[in-house]
Amino acid sequence: MKFLFDKDTWQEIYSSIRKNKTRTGITIIGVMWGIFLLVVLLGAAKGVENNFNKLFGDFATNSVFIWGQSTSKPFKGFQEGRQVALKIDDIEKIKQEVKGVELIAPRSQDGGLVIRKFQSGNFNISGDFPVLDKIQNKDLIYGRFINDNDIKEKKKVCVIEEEVYKQLFEKDEYPIGELVNINGINYKVVGLFKESQTIRLGDNIHIPFTTFQQVYNRGDNISWMIITGNAESSIVQIEKDAKLIIKNLHKIHPEDKRALGGINLGDMFKKITGFLIGMQFLTWFVGIATLIAGVFAIGNILLITVKERTKEIGIRRALGAKPWEIKRQIMLESVFLTSIAGAFGIIFGGLILMLIDATLGKGPDAALTNPTVDIPIVLIAALTLVVLGTLIGLIPAQTAVSIRPIEALREE
Repeated sequence: MKFLFDKDTWQEIYSSIRKNKTRTGITIIGVMWGIFLLVVLLGAAKGVENNFNKLFGDFATNSVFIWGQSTSKPFKGFQEGRQVALKIDDIEKIKQEVKGVELIAPRSQDGGLVIRKFQSGNFNISGDFPVLDKIQNKDLIYGRFINDNDIKEKKKVCVIEEEVYKQLFEKDEYPIGELVNINGINYKVVGLFKESQTIRLGDNIHIPFTTFQQVYNRGDNISWMIITGNAESSIVQIEKDAKLIIKNLHKIHPEDKRALGGINLGDMFKKITGFLIGMQFLTWFVGIATLIAGVFAIGNILLITVKERTKEIGIRRALGAKPWEIKRQIMLESVFLTSIAGAFGIIFGGLILMLIDATLGKGPDAALTNPTVDIPIVLIAALTLVVLGTLIGLIPAQTAVSIRPIEALREE
């Protein structure tokens, strides 16, 4: 390893590069572009992935939403166009008969005028069970969410969104225990939660489900439901099975596709995950292919260099230089060029990702979120580059030592 610290070794490398400035510069740019492209594309792919993860962040991704619409086919004496009203009993039937169901949250929703002192506003009022907090985790600032005791006793309590707080309360005022008037009825505030930055369900104020049904005279009707499957189950199959049970209970034609609306969050998430995997594969393929092309360019440059230095190599061999010393020098030059190109590529790639994050990664509508590349991946890319540089350096190095000194001395 002493040759690495030998001044003559590096002077020779410098002299070789200096003789072919333009050619060497273009070659370095080629390799640099390869690893630069790899870093930027991987960072951008990570930013897209982070954005999707943020979108689904506080929600159970293996979920489906189902609600009633109007029928499109007559069935068992009922005419087309009948409005389907989901019932609370549908929930128990789905729990019993659909395999793989982990959680179900029946929901009721309506609008209402909310007043506190001299402030007022129109907000969405949702009747909910405590299970909703397990499906969509509420980011509570103060207090708590609806609990089982609220449901059992039909309490007049509410959990309000931050936007409601801003309109009805003074800045820095503590809301827990305060009363707000919702459609003429007073409710005690027991919780304050942050507005969701991901999937928004129009929830401004939550009250106990049983209280909502009583106050709004909903009986056993519900607005819609959220079903969450366990990790081993297919949420697509759960949706099919749940809808079939609802159709049987409400006497809806089995082939009626309009009667029940639904959004399958799990299916969407699966497709997005597949897209992200494909994008990462394409990123690696393009980046590595560009990298290999650049490294081969370095090999070609060194082959030309060896050809130009044939006489010099012959003189060194005649003076007693051993073949492995010649080979070592050529390979070191190859590794040096690839390392320099790789370092610049990684640095410029990192700077571009910082620029992308500053311009496209800020705010609620950010196109990319924290576009970064993990340090181990960068180290693997750099190590791969060095290994490729070493391997490609073997070709011109072997060419150099295969030249017989007497023939090299005759070279003009």
